[in-house]
Amino acid sequence: MDNVLHLIGLAKRAGQLESGDEPVGAVCRARACRVILVARDAADNTLRRVRHFAEAGQCLWLSIPYDKEQLGEAVGRRVCAVAAVTDVGFASAIVGKLAQADAETYGAAAEKLSAKAEKALQRRREQRAHERNVRRGGKAKKPYIPTRIKREQQSK
Repeated sequence: MDNVLHLIGLAKRAGQLESGDEPVGAVCRARACRVILVARDAADNTLRRVRHFAEAGQCLWLSIPYDKEQLGEAVGRRVCAVAAVTDVGFASAIVGKLAQADAETYGAAAEKLSAKAEKALQRRREQRAHERNVRRGGKAKKPYIPTRIKREQQSK
């Protein structure tokens, strides 16, 4: 399970994770959140707020098997009850690791996020191909055919 905390720490260092009630709420309202992670010993009021954030941001929320101190240590704080992952790749990796340890609890969420990650990767590929096409000048140019050959083709 240390791999999960390590991935959470990497996401924080990459700037793809917000921690705490207010930053998580802001990310959810902006619809930039992919998954909300809640410590197992979070208060009932925190869980209620997280449910509201998840509905507003149309994202998943999961109760993870770590307490506030362990989650806080991973994100560089003393304690942390709530964290929001904003990158679909990190979210998919974190929930995938959780699903490996407990497939019954996290399996469905891992499948959803894996599908979203594949779609996001496909969109990035299409965007890069489009940008390459624009740099090259749009559509491929038709090859030059001399007028004499055109007339011969039309007369046939």
